[in-house]
Amino acid sequence: MIAHTSWQDANQAALCRELEHIHAALIRLSESTTAEDSAVDGETSPALDHVARVFGLTAFERQVLLLCAGVELESRFSQACATAQNDVRLTAPTFSLALAALPGAHWSALNPDGPLRFWRLIEVGSGNLVRGPLRIDERILHFLAGVACGDERVGALVRRVEGTAGGIAAAHSEGAGKAVSYWSRTAKPILLAARRSSDRRGVALEICRRLERPCFAMSTADIPANPVERESVARLWSREAMLTGAILCLEASELESQDLGRVTAFLERVRTPVIVETHEGSAAERLSGFRIQIPGLEARDRKAMWIEHLGGDAVRMNGSLDRLSEDFDLDGQSIRLASDLVHGAGDMEREAWQACRIISRRALDGLAPRIETKANWNDLVLPELQAETLRQIVAQVRQRARVHGEWGFGKRYSRGLGVSALFAGSSGTGKTMAAEVIASELKLDLYQIDLAGVASKYIGETEKNLRRIFDAAEGSGAVLLFDEADALFGKRSEVRDSHDRYANLEVSYLLQRMESYRGLAILTTNMKQALDPAFLRRIRFIVQFPFPGLSERRRIWEGVFPGQAPVANLDHARLAQMNVAGGLIRNIATQAAFLAADEGTAIEMNHILRAARVEYAKLERPLTAAETGGWA
Repeated sequence: MIAHTSWQDANQAALCRELEHIHAALIRLSESTTAEDSAVDGETSPALDHVARVFGLTAFERQVLLLCAGVELESRFSQACATAQNDVRLTAPTFSLALAALPGAHWSALNPDGPLRFWRLIEVGSGNLVRGPLRIDERILHFLAGVACGDERVGALVRRVEGTAGGIAAAHSEGAGKAVSYWSRTAKPILLAARRSSDRRGVALEICRRLERPCFAMSTADIPANPVERESVARLWSREAMLTGAILCLEASELESQDLGRVTAFLERVRTPVIVETHEGSAAERLSGFRIQIPGLEARDRKAMWIEHLGGDAVRMNGSLDRLSEDFDLDGQSIRLASDLVHGAGDMEREAWQACRIISRRALDGLAPRIETKANWNDLVLPELQAETLRQIVAQVRQRARVHGEWGFGKRYSRGLGVSALFAGSSGTGKTMAAEVIASELKLDLYQIDLAGVASKYIGETEKNLRRIFDAAEGSGAVLLFDEADALFGKRSEVRDSHDRYANLEVSYLLQRMESYRGLAILTTNMKQALDPAFLRRIRFIVQFPFPGLSERRRIWEGVFPGQAPVANLDHARLAQMNVAGGLIRNIATQAAFLAADEGTAIEMNHILRAARVEYAKLERPLTAAETGGWA
């Protein structure tokens, strides 16, 4: 017994000397990795101290971790383990060896809920718990050695988000301050709710900046459905966050109600701070956490950012910053980018406007086709009342900064500030051209949205599709042209089943978004009579596009051919006898031009007649003698 004790004491002393050697090796590694660590007192390893502190390791558990690191860092340490265990085959450390050789040993270190095993700092190999080989986790080993890397097991699910110097508005700064204050008392999740994703992300980055912590993002769609896998991801991320101080931003805007349980279970298992980024009205707002509402930037906030980034060049904008700030709801990063693009430009006002249009297209270009606006007021042939209504629409969009801002209408009437219009009339009467003219006059982009394609038979999908479009359009101030409103609108029927009820909800949602949309939203329909009067009352402008009469058709014919097009002997009065709308007149004129070009002659009446017969045939209408009398 005495001899055994002497052998054990000798081996314990030898193993402890080896541990001191390993500890010194860790210190050298950390000192050679970063200049910051090299300034730390060399008596202890900063990385090992950090791991022991954040995971609550006892002195014995700390030594066990160091024991496992030794085998990976020094080849001769394997021999020391074999010698200490009196078996040349036992080159890996074991709990048996640690309990026998290390001071302060306690059995609870083997507990699966203890920090060594719960946080997977070490893994126990196959066989007996006490005698199974121990191995340090690779990520932990790299951290102790001062090697910068992440855990590949969660690396595919999360991504690093770098901060930007785009600036943050005062209202957003206030939200960041609330979050920092909240986390000084608890580590429970924070819900950031905002209409725009860039606002949510900007505040999240500001929170991380104030706390001097790295920011990582993850989508709720990537949270595993399998409970075991979900637990593993939550634990590994928590461990990574405890090592690095990272904060997780969980992107939850697209979260569906049926997935709330899965996300809630994940949040309950994460032991470190999480920011849940959610859209206003999203199912994610029902998650448990401290909710912070992030208001949208107001025009005065954007103007202040423009002035900050433009510096001395702001005076060269000739007072146009008010309208620029009102029409383009850009975030700080986009304003900075636009400012950089126009610095030193000759015509800064024009260049800044164009830069804003280009930057704001990114979100919407993938959701709807953009129409190149070439039409102008001279191309529209409408009665005076309709033309005046269109001019009033332009005036309301152009002057909203003054009326809503300077004159205070925006504060007094917080709802229904958007400009909405319904263009009603048969095909070819000029509805789309009118939208082009308005967009061109306002120098804004025009996007055409096919409501028949947006509407879905699945409950809730139509609203989701509309939300994506309006959210993407908010920053651009674009003119939205919703074609074929009849696909969604109609006489509101009695609610006989859930589909009737949801159909009415879809229409109400569209109108509500049109009323709150900062830009101009236009609906077109061929059947105004089919629309519910209750819905019509919520639209600010209704323009009826009449079928053109004889005099209007003559004016259209007189202006349909470009100035450089060769024409000969055209009788506009006789052409106007054809009872067709402007859209069909343009089709006939274009087809006649191709016929003349192919013959190498000027465009004449016979070319128009031949083209008209083809167009009428497409409509399955006869070209009557009354329409061609005197020239056919």
